[in-house]
Amino acid sequence: MTTSFHIPDLGLGTFRLTGNAVIDSVRNALEVGYRAIDTAQIYGNEAEIGQAIADSGVAREQLFLTTKIWTENLGGAQLLPSLRESLAKLRTEQVELTLIHWPSPASAVPLNETLDALMQARELGLTRAIGISNFPVALQQQAIDAIGAHNIATNQIELHPRLQNSAVVAHAKQHGIRITSYMTLAYGQALKEPLIQAIAAAHGATPAQVTLAWALARGFAVIPSSTQRVNLESNLQASALRLSDAELAQIDAMDRGERLVNPDGLAPRWD
Repeated sequence: MTTSFHIPDLGLGTFRLTGNAVIDSVRNALEVGYRAIDTAQIYGNEAEIGQAIADSGVAREQLFLTTKIWTENLGGAQLLPSLRESLAKLRTEQVELTLIHWPSPASAVPLNETLDALMQARELGLTRAIGISNFPVALQQQAIDAIGAHNIATNQIELHPRLQNSAVVAHAKQHGIRITSYMTLAYGQALKEPLIQAIAAAHGATPAQVTLAWALARGFAVIPSSTQRVNLESNLQASALRLSDAELAQIDAMDRGERLVNPDGLAPRWD
């Protein structure tokens, strides 16, 4: 991985968006200025995203595409064929970033086997960089031990004002691994927080902009999703919003360890 590799600070998430909804979301996002798009094999929308990109007229080299390998494809024999299938759906020869979506449930597939296959995918030019998602500290360390922190572009985790995952964040930072925050708006719950609403009013901003600006100020990449063009535009403007140190500290103090994504049989042992 070259040192010039950089994950865009703000991209478009596509979780739970399928069919025309994802086509419209991606089209609108590209039109208003997004250039990073995050998807996953399990989302079932890679083909629609590929179509929306092809129809957009935006040059492929301007885009940053992320996909994630589903648990059924983590084995050494399955990973490369599944990634090639994702690339075909996305209508591209390479994605910028490929992540392990969830650790293999009950360690059915050894982590080393999956990481070796991902390293091979990178060597073959199928992906520019590789990373992990939903990895707690112990598994993050295991990945570092296996391939070195310099080969792990990010750990994408649920992270919002009510769940700040401080142990994972500190461990990642210690090893120079960028954190990507998903669910940054906490399914919209963060936007109802009186504190965030008050900070938004003080800045003439939206609660979503404040929440995203907080995450960006803390060094995280963010990938909010929306089907509304007005919200897509508004979210993009969060990168220009500067919160005071006091405001950031107030939001930091909102952490309650309130996890929203914890699927049975899939979630690892969290910190």
